[in-house]
Order: sequence, then structure tokens, then C-alpha cells
Amino acid sequence: MGFKCGIVGLPNVGKSTLFNALTNSNKAQAENFPFCTIDPNLGIVPVIDERLDNLTNISNSKKKIYTTISFVDIAGLVKGASKGEGLGNKFLSHIREVDAIIHMLRCFDSDDIQNVNDNVDPIRDLEIIQTEMKLADIESIQKRLDKKNKKNISDEQIQLLETALNYINNEKNIYEIWNLYEKKEIEMSGLLSLKPNLYVCNVDEESIANGNKYTQKFIEKFSDKDTIIISAEIENQLNSLGDQEKKNFMDLLGIKEAGIKTLAKKGYNLLNLETFFTSGPEESRAWTINKQCLAPKAAAKIHTDFEKGFIKVETISYQDFIDNEGWLNSKNNGKMRLEGKEYIVKDGDVLNFRFNT
Repeated sequence: MGFKCGIVGLPNVGKSTLFNALTNSNKAQAENFPFCTIDPNLGIVPVIDERLDNLTNISNSKKKIYTTISFVDIAGLVKGASKGEGLGNKFLSHIREVDAIIHMLRCFDSDDIQNVNDNVDPIRDLEIIQTEMKLADIESIQKRLDKKNKKNISDEQIQLLETALNYINNEKNIYEIWNLYEKKEIEMSGLLSLKPNLYVCNVDEESIANGNKYTQKFIEKFSDKDTIIISAEIENQLNSLGDQEKKNFMDLLGIKEAGIKTLAKKGYNLLNLETFFTSGPEESRAWTINKQCLAPKAAAKIHTDFEKGFIKVETISYQDFIDNEGWLNSKNNGKMRLEGKEYIVKDGDVLNFRFNT
């Protein structure tokens, strides 16, 4: 399993259309009226990785298993959701379950598609969502810091919650808390405002290659590091085409890669994730781990017994595995290393764990 993203935004900005495009499905209703999506739709999508394709061919594997991203299409949020407006707290509760939030932002004009606001303004729309998340967090923090609940919380968690409340109330940059507390404590807090964010600017066909006035204004404020320009409608159309037709259409529109690949790359970077591989005659498989992951923790991704009984790990870099056409030649040519418990797994490593049962 890779990571889980929640697609959020105001009603009718293209969330369900994007979900259908990313998951190559029609699971999500995509109609021209607010609150079309009520219960969240879940889609699990393979992260296509050409490296795994090559490993599978060299090892002549019977099976090929990509790592995955889970996308959750969550009902549209409106101003006042933290107080129960629209679908209110039901919406907010679904966000707590994801690793990262994809903010879907309308960046196109259209008389045919309803807009909950009078004009198009992605910055304002994002601020509405962020404000509702902060208001929901304030309520959650206050409940947990109440005397009768406080005794059930660790001192570290109390300190984090108090710091977060101070940052929200004083309009400080709440993401600075990531530099103050351990990742585990932050994730345990379940605070919506601390979730990592990706921003998807949903544009029309004419704006895919270079963006438009709305995306330019948004990127000037939030930078392009975690911002992706996509036309959800075009992504959906691409899914109905064959490989060559898709390539020709993408060339015509000036699209370098499909939206799912861009989201995967930015998502992995945002969450500090990377990939290692296992490869043999039975299967070749990609595994998602955190960067700076020690070998025993990587082994646990395969099975907890691998971590408990970890002895050594046979390690070959991806490029060496390809250049030497597999395990045997890599070993004979001195490209395979035996690493111990302190080895930090690198992106693209091809691994074989030795362990006691």
C-alpha cells in the first residue's frame, strides 16, 4: 500500500470527475449540482513504474505488483461546515482518515457548470476550506483538553494540542509544528490543519499546457512546488483512448504525462516516501517506505516476521540489477552487497531479506 489521499473542495469544482479520471472508473457521480457526492468514494490505483516493468522482464516473473495510491472522493465542503452546514461534520470526519489532502480548486470560467460562489477565485475557495478545518480543529482540541478528557492524553500530546491551538488562534503558520514535534505525535493528533496538502488547479482544455490567470495568481501565492495544473475533464477523456491515441492527444494538448503520474510524484515527495523492489521468478513487486527507512523496517512492509528475525539484506541498486540482467550476474560481478540492521534503504534498491523464522 502506498498512501491515501482525500480529494476535497467546494461543491461542483470537479472532484468526482478527477476521481473518475484517476481511478479510470465511473464510481463517483459527477453531476452539475452541489452535494452530488454524499458518501465518500474509494478508489485504489496502481502507481505505474517503468522500473518494475523492467525488473519483471529480467526476472521473468509470473506476477507484477505495483504499489498503490488510494483516492477518496469526499463530499463538497461549504462555509459553515464546522457548524454543520451542508454535509458538515460528516465531511470533516472523512478527512481525518487520509495521509494527505488534495485540494481541488476551480480555475475555469463556465456558464454551464454551477458555482456556489458568484465568481471564480481559487485562493478564496482554499481559504474557506482551510478556515473550516481550523474551526473544526479548535473544537476538537478544546474537547480533548477539557479536564475530564485530559487525563487520558499523554503530556506530549497535550503540549502539541496547546501549541496548535495557540497557532490557530494567533493566525501563525501551523505547519511550523512539523518542525517542533515528532511525526508520530502529529499523526496521532488527527488535526486537519496539519495534514500535508497538494493543490490541483482544475482548468479548461485551453489552459492545460500553460495555465491561466487563475492558476498564475494561485501559484504566485502558494508556489508551484505542491501545485498541479490538470483538466479533470480531459483526464477523463484520455482514459477512453488506446495507448497511441492517448499519446497523440497528449502531444496535441502539450501534456507531458498523465495526471496520476504527476500526483504520485508530488505525493511521494510531499510525504517523504520512496520505493524499493523485490524481484524473482514468482513475482516482482514495488513497496512504499518512508525515506531514511532502516532495512528491518523495510522488511516489515513485507511481513512483520521479517523485521523480528532480520539477519541481513541482499542489496542491489536498480541500475546494477538492470545492467547485469538479474541476481546471478549482479552477484558474480560484485554488485550485490550484504547489509545489516543499520542500512538505510535507498529509492530503487532491489532487496532480498535474510531472516530467522
